[in-house]
Amino acid sequence: MRIIAGELRGRRLLSPEGRRTRPTSDRLRETLFNILSSRIPGAVVLDLFAGTGALGLEAVSRGAASAVLVDSSAAAVSLIVRNIQSFSIEKKVRVIRWDILRNLNPLRNIEPLFDLIFLDPPYCQGMVAPTLHRLVESRSIADGARIAIEHSVSETIASDILGLKLCDQRSYGKTVVTFMSYCSSGASL
Repeated sequence: MRIIAGELRGRRLLSPEGRRTRPTSDRLRETLFNILSSRIPGAVVLDLFAGTGALGLEAVSRGAASAVLVDSSAAAVSLIVRNIQSFSIEKKVRVIRWDILRNLNPLRNIEPLFDLIFLDPPYCQGMVAPTLHRLVESRSIADGARIAIEHSVSETIASDILGLKLCDQRSYGKTVVTFMSYCSSGASL
């Protein structure tokens, strides 16, 4: 795995051994970032279920102002920290080890609010809807924020979460990327 574009282009990402972490492929990551290209410069990014940190680090490489990467695995967090250090971007990236399914309370005091969020939980484990609910409850999302959710084709995304609106959905083999927008008043964007 490598950083695809931007300031860190071509730099290799350390990846975990085994199959516990399922990193987003370079090809899908490139497609995702092409779709979101206008939202990246200056963005405040949140990468939930960060794994290797590839999505958040790619965003920083492409001009995001900052990123917070969250994962519950000690091994994943250690790997992310090593990637951040090898790229010398410690001032732009913060890593939090936290059980996302418990709550997202560590995000409540982070300023500014997140305007670009990546959500890439383990497939087919029913984590998307609870995470979206916790994300909205955390009050850490800026109005107009875009959320990109990577999930299995067999998973459906709840469309009844207050403040979230489905914008787009694209299939890539066994993977679907769902794009949602956020409005704190609950109105359509």
